[in-house]
Amino acid sequence: MNADKSVTPKQLLHLVFGGEVSTLDKPEFKDLKNLDIVGIYPNYAEAHTAWKAAAQRTVDNAEMRYFVVHLHRLLEPDTSSA
Repeated sequence: MNADKSVTPKQLLHLVFGGEVSTLDKPEFKDLKNLDIVGIYPNYAEAHTAWKAAAQRTVDNAEMRYFVVHLHRLLEPDTSSA
């Protein structure tokens, strides 16, 4: 038997997306056809890095907002992990 049993971390999928919002106080988008789907990431740390980069690219547009959605919570709502 191999004594080195590497454990793969649990996959906690996160979606990063954004778009221009119609009002700054709620996430209602001007045009759903023009949402920027940045990607799906295996953990929050990678999703946060992608979110930050996307937000920085659009910093001059006050109406552009990016979000991180915890897909793993939608897929398995009874789990309480990050």
